[in-house]
Amino acid sequence: MGRDIIADLITSIRNADMDKKRRVQIESTNITENIVKILLREGFIENVRKHQENQKNFLVSTLRHRKTRKENRMILKRMSRPGLRIYSNYQRIPKILGGMGIVIFSTSRGIMTDREARLEKIGGEILCYIW
Repeated sequence: MGRDIIADLITSIRNADMDKKRRVQIESTNITENIVKILLREGFIENVRKHQENQKNFLVSTLRHRKTRKENRMILKRMSRPGLRIYSNYQRIPKILGGMGIVIFSTSRGIMTDREARLEKIGGEILCYIW
């Protein structure tokens, strides 16, 4: 049975954020690297670097803690999973908090946000919601 690496990534970030830890270590794969790049570009993560330990590659991410909100928590929700895939075309892409949050998509052109998918008019698998 395979592992759900996207769920592992989301759970690691969510647990570190709830515990108010600054750094989180994530197993490095192509999918996790692309998702972390999106989180870095959207401002949910401050910094990311690669780390190698015992012939395994890891991503060490520095989380950004927002002081302007009462709740400093970042909400991450896994949508599509190995047992139940959820797909959407570009016209029915959900808007999270009226555009304040992001939806991460896996498309035929790679992993991208909901805004990028709408601009390119391409649909795909909904991986997760973040706000």
